[in-house]
Amino acid sequence: MKTTLIKSAKITLMFCLLLGVSYVFVLWIFAQVASPNKGNAEMITLNGKVVGAANVGQEFTKDIYFWGRPSAVNYAADASGGSNKSVTNKKYLENVESKIKTFLAHHPYLKRSEVPIEMVTASGSGLDPDITPQCAYVQIKRIALARGISESAIKEIVEKQIQKPFLGIFGTAKVNVLKLNVALEEARK
Repeated sequence: MKTTLIKSAKITLMFCLLLGVSYVFVLWIFAQVASPNKGNAEMITLNGKVVGAANVGQEFTKDIYFWGRPSAVNYAADASGGSNKSVTNKKYLENVESKIKTFLAHHPYLKRSEVPIEMVTASGSGLDPDITPQCAYVQIKRIALARGISESAIKEIVEKQIQKPFLGIFGTAKVNVLKLNVALEEARK
């Protein structure tokens, strides 16, 4: 009985080390080799000050900035998740309708049918840092008016920030909203 108990304790300890430490170490090594920034968040700076992480969405509401996707969790990284409401949920539909009205109020030159769906609905994580180039393009006129800059100058900034699909086929074209807004601020200089 005593030897069985000691044997069980040794096996348990071995598996704790193997699965609890070794597995995490293997994942850490993989992140150091295979992921950008060695598995760490890419911190974005402006004027020498950190303004955010490129892989976590932030809320921008001023007309001088590009807006990202709405968040069902108010951009709280510790509460990542969607609303889990279906498209038939009355509160969800009211929320989307409210976002459409707000978007159109700030973009009066658009028709309702021209509002990109991703600008009024949250992503699954609620922290999506990227928008499609189409979403950036529909905001150019608003930002140009608010900043007193030509639309073509802002469009040029957007086009420099577009990240193409990996190898031209994997994924979709996207624009990181934080990087885009930082590029706008740096262009102001």
